[in-house]
Amino acid sequence: ILYNHGSALLALGRPAEAAASLSAALRYMPKFASALLHRASALRLLKRNEEALRDIEQAFRLQSPDAIALCNRAGALRELRRPLEALASYEQAIALRPELAIAHVRRGDVLLELSRCDDALQSFNYAVRLQPDLPEALAGRAAVLLRTQRWDEAREALLHVTALQPDYPYVRGLALHLLMQCAEWGRYQELRPAVVQAVSADRAADEPFSYLALSSSPASQLQCARRYLSDRHLYRGPELALGRHHGHQRIRVAYLSNDLREHPVAYLLVGVLERHDRERFETIALSFQPAGDSGFALRVRGAFDQFIDVSRQDDGQVAQLMRELEVDIAVDLMGYTWSNRVGILAYRGAPVQVGYLGYPGTMGASFIDYILADEFVIPPPLRQQYAEQVVYLPDCFQANDDRRPKGVTPTRAQAGLPAVGPVLCCFNNTYKINPAMFDIWCRVLAGTPQSVLWLLADRPEVSERLRQEAAVRGVDPQRLIMAPRLPYPEHLGRFALADLFLDTLPFNAGATASDALWAGVPVLTCAGEAFAARMAGSLLRAVGLPGLICSDLADYERRALALARDPAELARLKGELAARRTGAPLFDSQRFCRHLEAAYETMQQRAQRGAVPESFAVAARTD
Repeated sequence: ILYNHGSALLALGRPAEAAASLSAALRYMPKFASALLHRASALRLLKRNEEALRDIEQAFRLQSPDAIALCNRAGALRELRRPLEALASYEQAIALRPELAIAHVRRGDVLLELSRCDDALQSFNYAVRLQPDLPEALAGRAAVLLRTQRWDEAREALLHVTALQPDYPYVRGLALHLLMQCAEWGRYQELRPAVVQAVSADRAADEPFSYLALSSSPASQLQCARRYLSDRHLYRGPELALGRHHGHQRIRVAYLSNDLREHPVAYLLVGVLERHDRERFETIALSFQPAGDSGFALRVRGAFDQFIDVSRQDDGQVAQLMRELEVDIAVDLMGYTWSNRVGILAYRGAPVQVGYLGYPGTMGASFIDYILADEFVIPPPLRQQYAEQVVYLPDCFQANDDRRPKGVTPTRAQAGLPAVGPVLCCFNNTYKINPAMFDIWCRVLAGTPQSVLWLLADRPEVSERLRQEAAVRGVDPQRLIMAPRLPYPEHLGRFALADLFLDTLPFNAGATASDALWAGVPVLTCAGEAFAARMAGSLLRAVGLPGLICSDLADYERRALALARDPAELARLKGELAARRTGAPLFDSQRFCRHLEAAYETMQQRAQRGAVPESFAVAARTD
């Protein structure tokens, strides 16, 4: 009777009562395998996965496991961050029941977590063949296609899921992100409000990174991050290094990233890393992929005291490695960007953990102590809308390399630009461009007949769609000039041909705006509320051009049109930028490094005193 009662409660979604009833049944019949398995299911719903795993293993000793029980075991192992054991358990389940589509899906999920994308795609494809309308299989397939940047295929898979199950977790937001990545705006006005409303209602509608391009509200972004984090399979056991203090003579800082290679994050940070005071700081790279062998990759590797490839270690192993290395401060450079490994930070492998640079927003996580910012990107009155304590750097949040290589500037003809007329450009990723921004740009083009708009050409079909959108707005499609992607020095060299960089909202340019200013191109931006909507404004303040920060889109449009019609003013701005650039705080890597080190020292001192993390400001250097 107790077993049947507990099973019924479990089916009704009352796991705590079910676990109690099944525990009572097991006091009478401790070797009742079915009761053990049912209690394990209830315990898993209660996030008590270690107890659930013990019940499952005991049940397996009493009877041969079936495929469903093996999947349940694998799920517990996965949530305990033991992916290799979980994978083996899913494969046992598949061996028993090859037709069980959900087992192939979950196997694919684990393979994707292990970055075995080809194997994961095979697993999801097999599940789709078994059950063509299984949302989990289609969503998993889309996740792999996203990771491997097969945008059009991913879009089709996500749209298929939304048609089958509109409220499937995160699919609506990701589908919209893919449509924006492909410059397909037909459903933008329908999908965006629906996603924002769903996030506001605390539903799993979008992932935090893609949501940055939809909302400029820091409160809404925090809600999105917290919802996403609560749904992740992250470690929830004792924190490995909380309260541990190593007493090193040098502060040991570990930088965690997948992007310590030819990537914007590394382009920004390398000059600062090279300037760390080796007498006071020891730096360690924990790279989520093997080090590259390009000249720039070698430069990045050489900027650290140790460069460790952790791509073959799971999250718990990397956190344990941080503890063994006696890391004082762990700096996550990825946040919720693609290929992140936030799960490592959930283990608390370092006493102090910091979010910085790669993700311009809150992570909504209790295990991230600080976010590095400045008073423009996170105004003090909005500080409470970030889960982290805010460390205010004095000039600008963004690191910069003052030795970034700039290639030879080509002629206009060589770059495919017309001989005369203002060149307005935006080299932001396509997903940052929304219909409202494009409307403004087209009105500016219409008001300045000789101007052109210079955009990045990711794929021919995207370029064609953007030209079609221009034609719909009454602009000659040929006035959109598409720039192919080039090696970084060559890209910086051609950047100088632009007269004005037009920024996007709600997701500003970050590294791209810095590249524009380094190349001598003024940036016109509109500041919103959230970090991601204020990045370019922070850079402009730090380079001495705050007058190019607009307060709203109407002001932005007026300024863009006025500047495009005034070549003398554009020339004056370029001249002012050229004069200010070398002496501006924005491009002073040494100064930034000293401020960053002061921030680390304060964090370390607070931790050593046993003080809880608290927001603070770093004093500006006067030397």
